[in-house]
Amino acid sequence: MKPVVHSASRTARAGSPGRGAAPKQDRSVRTRQLVLLKAAECFAENGYADTSVLDVAERAGMTKGAVYHHFPSKEVLAIAVVEEHYARWPVLLAETRTKGLSPFDTVVDLLDGVASAFHQDPIVQAGARLQLERSLIGAPLPAPYVGWTQLITELLADARAAGQLREGVTPEEAARLIVASFFGMQHISDVLNGRADLPERWAELRKLLLSAIRA
Repeated sequence: MKPVVHSASRTARAGSPGRGAAPKQDRSVRTRQLVLLKAAECFAENGYADTSVLDVAERAGMTKGAVYHHFPSKEVLAIAVVEEHYARWPVLLAETRTKGLSPFDTVVDLLDGVASAFHQDPIVQAGARLQLERSLIGAPLPAPYVGWTQLITELLADARAAGQLREGVTPEEAARLIVASFFGMQHISDVLNGRADLPERWAELRKLLLSAIRA
């Protein structure tokens, strides 16, 4: 479909409605983000099967119709939460890279940030739970853990080139172990303590595992 091109005179006649479009869009974006956040809280606490669109609407203080305006089904809403979960990580990696750390310390700092996100961010918590319940959603989701394993492998390869990996440690093996240990740790913390003890559990894992592979 060809875009509609407005002449300057037509734009001028539009006047006030044109000036009001941006605030209306801003409100729509804020409303969508509020729905996502409240849906994430519901999914993180109750899981996919035990969360309804009405639950999300009530927690967000709006009608079901308002939720459906942004997300036409619970399935679409769950997928959006998972996508938002994954959108957190490139931002976190970019922030870590601005610190000018060594390759190994980049891994440590990045995982510190991930642990904090799992401890505090409902979007991250919900995304993790929805991945575990992916068979209930009925729609394809990104394969979990694969991206993390690839990224940490690359970072550890840089660390090895900088002489920061212990002799005999390969980036691929270390990355698989770190990912399995980290996500197992956060899952156990969630199941047993609602992630209340996650900072302590991560500190233990960081001390024992990461120090064991560092030169």
